[in-house]
Amino acid sequence: MPFGFCNPLTTQLTDFSQSMGHSARRDASPIIKNVLLLDSEGKRVAVKYFSDEWPANSTKLAFEKLVFTKTQKTNARTEAEIAMFENNVVVYRFIQDLHFFVTGGDDENELALATVLQGFCDSVTLLLRGNVDQREALENLDLIYLCLDEIVDGGMILETDGNMIAGKVATHSIDEGSPLSEQTITQALAAAREHLTRSLLR
Repeated sequence: MPFGFCNPLTTQLTDFSQSMGHSARRDASPIIKNVLLLDSEGKRVAVKYFSDEWPANSTKLAFEKLVFTKTQKTNARTEAEIAMFENNVVVYRFIQDLHFFVTGGDDENELALATVLQGFCDSVTLLLRGNVDQREALENLDLIYLCLDEIVDGGMILETDGNMIAGKVATHSIDEGSPLSEQTITQALAAAREHLTRSLLR
């Protein structure tokens, strides 16, 4: 049964995120099997697989359908939840009409998976300037895939801080001549902080 993270775990999540980084030993890093971003109908928006557990596209689609079907009625909008699927741990959260999932083996650290999920959600929220919905995501698909590249490489966790991820993606986009500028990423960070403050005051 999926279960939500309680408040004490949020503190642990923050501490865990701060303790992770490039200095972590590679062989001690949790293995991420896939990161999925699906729409409100369970269709792909952006997905990346780092495991050969799903060798064909058909098996990947079947797993995505299973995960979406089993989680769509859960209350994962206020905080992340965890579920077990086919000997895999899946941590997930919904924002607007987008469903975020991070999958690891059943022996992986749930906090590590949750930290990756949080970093993915935070960085996408920043880069989409708070407009986290399917239309905006599809229009900025390149930024989302750049986020995934900054977070996970070959299943190994590289970065989990949303601000750092968004900053690196923005810098890369500027180098490539993208219209995304330092000013807009600063505005996005400010807007996200304001939104977070309002949420905490509710």
